Amino acid sequence: MSLAIFVILVLGILAGIYMPVGISAVLDQASSMMLLILLFSVGIELGLNRQVFAQVRKLGFRILLIPLGVILGSLFGGAIGAIITHMQLKEGLAIVSGLGWYSLSGILLTNAGNPIGGTISFLSNVFREMITFIAIPFLVKNLNSYSAIAPAGATAMDTTLGMISKHTDGKTAVIAFTSGVICTLLVPVLIPLFL
Repeated sequence: MSLAIFVILVLGILAGIYMPVGISAVLDQASSMMLLILLFSVGIELGLNRQVFAQVRKLGFRILLIPLGVILGSLFGGAIGAIITHMQLKEGLAIVSGLGWYSLSGILLTNAGNPIGGTISFLSNVFREMITFIAIPFLVKNLNSYSAIAPAGATAMDTTLGMISKHTDGKTAVIAFTSGVICTLLVPVLIPLFL
C-alpha cells in the first residue's frame, strides 16, 4: 500500500505540472469532499466497535500523553534542526509548530514577515504528511500501533486517520483522532508563541 501511495503522489505531481492553473479550485473542493467521506467511513468503523470508547474512558487523562509527546518531540526536532542549519532557535521551533498542518503554518509564518520560514514550514509539514503515509505500516509492524500516531501530528484527525485506522485497531484510531484534534487546536497557539 505504501508503494501505491508513493506512486499516486508522484503521478499527482506530474499531473499538476501539466494541468491548467484554473483547475486547482475544483480539485480543492473534490479533495475536501473525499476527506469528509473518509472521515465519515472511519467514524462508522469506530461507531461499530462499541468497546473502543469504553477503553478510551479507562485511559482518562493518560490519553493526553500521546499528543504531548508528539508536540514535545516535534519541538525537540525543530530545535535540533535549527542548530544544524544555524537558524535562530525560535524560527526553527515556529517552523515545526505546524505539526503537519501545512496550509496554516506556511501562511502564519509568511504573514509574520518570514516568507522563507513560511515556505520551509509548508514544505516540511507536507513532507511530514507524505512520510507518515509511507511510514505507518512499517511503524506498526516493527514497533507498535501507537507509534503510528506520532509522525501524523495534526493530520491524525483527518488525512492520515484512514491509514492509521487501517493498520491499527479502533482504540488506536480514537486515540489518534484525539491526538490530532489536540495538535490541531494548538498549532495556532504554538506558531505565534515562537514568532
